[in-house]
Amino acid sequence: MFVLSRSRCSSIILNKVLKCFHQDQLILNRVMGSSYSRSYSPNCGVNKNENENRGTISRSVSSSQYVESVVCKATDLKENEMKVFEIGEEGKVLLVKQKGEFSAIGTKCTHYGAPLVSGALGDGRVRCPWHGACFNLKSGDIEDFPGFDSLPCYQVTVTEKGEVKVRAKISDLKSNKRIKDMGMAVPCEESTVVIVGGGPSGATCAETLRGEGFKGRITIVAKENYLPYDRIKVSKIGTVTDIEKLQVRSEQYYKDAQIEVIKGVEATKLDSQEKFVYLSNGSKLRYSSVYLATGSKPRVPDIPGIELKNIFTVRNFEDSVNILKTLGSEKDKDVVVLGLSFIGLEAAASCSQSAKSMTVVGKDTAPLGQIFGEEIGRSLQKLFEEKNVKFHFSTTITKCNGENGIIKSVELADGTTLPADMLILGVGTTLYTDFLKDSGIELGHNGSVIVSEKLETNIKNVYAGGDIAYAPVFAHNNEPMSIGHVGLAQYHGKIAGLNILKRETPLRTVPYFWTMLFGKSIRYAGCGKAASSQIEGDINELKFVIFFFDKSDKVIAVASCMSDPVVSQFAELLYQGKSLHKKDLKEDPFAWTKNIY
Repeated sequence: MFVLSRSRCSSIILNKVLKCFHQDQLILNRVMGSSYSRSYSPNCGVNKNENENRGTISRSVSSSQYVESVVCKATDLKENEMKVFEIGEEGKVLLVKQKGEFSAIGTKCTHYGAPLVSGALGDGRVRCPWHGACFNLKSGDIEDFPGFDSLPCYQVTVTEKGEVKVRAKISDLKSNKRIKDMGMAVPCEESTVVIVGGGPSGATCAETLRGEGFKGRITIVAKENYLPYDRIKVSKIGTVTDIEKLQVRSEQYYKDAQIEVIKGVEATKLDSQEKFVYLSNGSKLRYSSVYLATGSKPRVPDIPGIELKNIFTVRNFEDSVNILKTLGSEKDKDVVVLGLSFIGLEAAASCSQSAKSMTVVGKDTAPLGQIFGEEIGRSLQKLFEEKNVKFHFSTTITKCNGENGIIKSVELADGTTLPADMLILGVGTTLYTDFLKDSGIELGHNGSVIVSEKLETNIKNVYAGGDIAYAPVFAHNNEPMSIGHVGLAQYHGKIAGLNILKRETPLRTVPYFWTMLFGKSIRYAGCGKAASSQIEGDINELKFVIFFFDKSDKVIAVASCMSDPVVSQFAELLYQGKSLHKKDLKEDPFAWTKNIY
């Protein structure tokens, strides 16, 4: 037997330490010498002492790339007020006064560009009026989703004369977004996180890990042949046909962040004893921690003829491209959509102008009737019918007929036969969790993964989030639910990343989703089965707010159309742990909106 002496062992250990130290120095030099802007996070807002001015400053950028200007007087803003001000001729900033201090950040949500001045101001953050993303007032960091980028944060100074002066980087004013600095991997760090799922949840988890200081190896296993992309636009057929524009980050971004993305491969098995993820390409990955975010797949009904060509589901980028390609530009296709939920209606709305005819079939009695009620459903029906979309309610498709392997018509349960050159399915989803059945991970009856408030499964260091997670919902008394919303999936990715890093961060979930139908955007925050509801506004004009109550008359959800930012305000109220009841709406249905600062 060969035995090392104590001095020899010490020498080996010392050399390894020195090697890691040298690698750390190289990485530190690389980061500190980069051209990325570096934020001063403790206080990017007000500095009343002019000798303590700090802001979003790059070490390698000269002062000629900044603009500094007095934008207003301190008295021009009331407490808990937001206003947009021009800063020189270079751009605009959102100035917020809260708790006697001023903060200046970018003016538009980094998701789809909503004006944040019209959003919901909470305690230390502002929530987007369109889709509920949240940004920290002091740092500009994104705290809730959808979206990936943070906001630029600008230096604010209040002079002795009571003038509010803002100093901003000109490039930040133009871009109105900021990618948070990524940490770097250390070659001698042996810990490895494997992320199974290349969607927004997995991507957010990877960014959170690297951005919060994880120095080990990060590998994303993506079933599709693309980098993580904006899946929201898939059901808006034709919105984006270039995958490069749809992907949320570039290849170079992941390379620089040292995040490995394995594309076109899926997990086939998880060995939680030996800590391996087995892949469809025959390889396997060892992990220290694993995050499961495999998402859901479209449900395909078991009916005769469903295997015919020109029958589509709507889930990924290729689905959208194939539908658009088959639809063509001649307006010669009779299109049938099965499903009266969000996916089916969005597909029908986006394809109707390119089709010869568009018919939607479903078991409900009105579009989105189960969610918003019969009255709102009838108004949506009228909106669709004005765009030449026809409906067949209280029925479903029982057979697909074809010629030469291509669909030509569908038969309904009520005896009707409809011409159909294309059939689009929007009848729900099932979960990609079959590969976990022998893993020892506790699964629900529908295949969902049962997790704690920190998204950890019953097996240590195995986490799950997104569509597949049966997780506590803070806004619903922490009762567990499976919810398939993109914003929540991203939030899960963030929370999972923090808990993998042992930051001990519980979920504070507030479900928020929306749909866009013929230019009408309907938003919804909250969850739970409603016992009753109260409508404020004009239903016929689709300008309304709906309050949904449980049996105790507590407001469990709010929906709106053309009434922003009330849904975002309610989401912020729930996030703060506050509640609202029917009696609170009696004198003024919207008085509560002033109670969220």
